[in-house]
Amino acid sequence: MADELELLRCFDPVPPDGPHYGDGPLDHNAERRLEQLLRDGRGRPFGRLRQRLLPGPGWPRLAWGLLATAVVAALTLTFVLSGPSATPAVAAPRPLVIESGFTAVPLDRLADRAAAAAGADDAPRLRKGTHVQSWSLGMSDDKPPITLPEERIVRWHADDSHTELVVATDPRHPGRPVLSDEGGEPHPVDDGHVLLDRTYPPSWSDAPPQSPPPRDPARLRAYLTQAQFSGTPLTTPELLDATATLLDHWTLGAQESAALARLLARAEGLRPAGQVTDRLGRRGQAYVNDSRGLRRMLIMDPATGAVLGLESTLTEPEPAYGVEEGDVMSYSAWMR
Repeated sequence: MADELELLRCFDPVPPDGPHYGDGPLDHNAERRLEQLLRDGRGRPFGRLRQRLLPGPGWPRLAWGLLATAVVAALTLTFVLSGPSATPAVAAPRPLVIESGFTAVPLDRLADRAAAAAGADDAPRLRKGTHVQSWSLGMSDDKPPITLPEERIVRWHADDSHTELVVATDPRHPGRPVLSDEGGEPHPVDDGHVLLDRTYPPSWSDAPPQSPPPRDPARLRAYLTQAQFSGTPLTTPELLDATATLLDHWTLGAQESAALARLLARAEGLRPAGQVTDRLGRRGQAYVNDSRGLRRMLIMDPATGAVLGLESTLTEPEPAYGVEEGDVMSYSAWMR
């Protein structure tokens, strides 16, 4: 249904931001787009919609426009408000796709690039706080899964106080309503709806992940192990989870990114997969680990080795929760 809804939105002859035809016929371009929508031949149900809903060719253009608008509205409401048999995750991202025609870069080579970038005079510096876009799948026993898209900005100040701003937004569809579970019940909210806006009093800790991360790979591994409250060496999946924890607290500088890249290059079972374009439109190198029904894909900047994102997708279905193989469980995209 996600594909059909997106295609309907793309070809809607009467888009919200376009000219309005309520008091006149569709123009030629709008009529062409409507016809293309209804004649789609890629196996989607638009042909059946035409047969069941459209009258003969003698209808005026205005009726065609009203009917197309009604179809879009009906499918949108069905998708968001349907019962447990459907999945109203209107913001659910598809798994990132490895792009063909590009050579996968081994992690040790990327670590070398990161080390070289760290030596530049204008190299980025470590900063406490984070700016991250995230999508997470909410599941329950009695309701269909929903995907919750959020943007979070945390900024620390000189007196060790900090602010946190969280809004419900999906950068792939600016201006559209998104789903939120604010108050414990999933419901649509306006794009940019503020979920949290808070200032915290001064605080300080020398324990990871609140303390600054080290620039040495071995010391960084110990730091991440402590941040995960683990008394044993981290497995590769645990190391990737610890990386997400680190980036949710710190915006790494070039030297810290180089240390992390070197540490990840030594991780077992983290294999190069190729080039991807992340959900913020950035090109990156992907590295994949499969473990216990979950595939984690780490996306790194090909020039600097900085971590851009981390995606987790199911490699096995979970019928009890209404999720299937390939569903995105979570995704984070970090920015400076």
